[in-house]
Amino acid sequence: MSVLSKIDRANALVVGASQGIGLGFVKQLLANQAMAKIFATYRHPESAAELLTLAHQHSERLQCFAVDITEESQIAESVNKISTEVKQLHFVINCVGILHEGELQPEKSLRQIEPDRLIRYFQVNSIGGVLLAKHLMPLFRHQDPSIFASISAKIGSIGDNRLGGWYGYRASKAALNMFMRTTAIEYSRRCPKTIVVTLHPGTTDTNLSQPFQKNVPPKKLFSVEKTVNQLLAVIDDLKIEDSGNFFSWDGSRLPW
Repeated sequence: MSVLSKIDRANALVVGASQGIGLGFVKQLLANQAMAKIFATYRHPESAAELLTLAHQHSERLQCFAVDITEESQIAESVNKISTEVKQLHFVINCVGILHEGELQPEKSLRQIEPDRLIRYFQVNSIGGVLLAKHLMPLFRHQDPSIFASISAKIGSIGDNRLGGWYGYRASKAALNMFMRTTAIEYSRRCPKTIVVTLHPGTTDTNLSQPFQKNVPPKKLFSVEKTVNQLLAVIDDLKIEDSGNFFSWDGSRLPW
């Protein structure tokens, strides 16, 4: 990543790395010898078998923590553990997100709105991201170029919303975009070398999108590896003036 190319030994954190896009980022970062230390979080060990195997195989470079992003104490504890290992982070990507979970499903109409389910969307998709920004700030207070990216979704664009529906998911991703935009403004004062962005990965062949893939054209359904490579290419081109913006997988800037 050219944004980080000036750093000989960079440190990275992938939040939500047990599977899907997060696990894909861990694999790519492990393949990059410029990365000195890679930290990764997962929620449940039973769904993180591949990640934990990688941690065993690359114990000198990859360290994993169990973190529920809806629990601030767990975020704080993981950041404290990272701080005992390194004094700086140079690349953080938050890949945690929820679209469906048991009875939690995207709403097709107002009749399906239930407050508890909306709260769950916001806890995972929005609040967790800004709590990360809060606790990670000390590790971004340095003079090396850095990236703090969060996986958002084009469906969270208010300006692009033409189909309606999916109230909780749309609103929680829009809230994530606002949280990160606001974080970027504060970071510009406190961590001025850090670029803060949200990224739309496109429809990726993961558990999150699996129930909703039937109407996706084959060329628009990306493998995890392709998605990660495309997002890394976007990250590769970021400049400090891009901080606070929302980018698609092809590098285009998305409307709020």
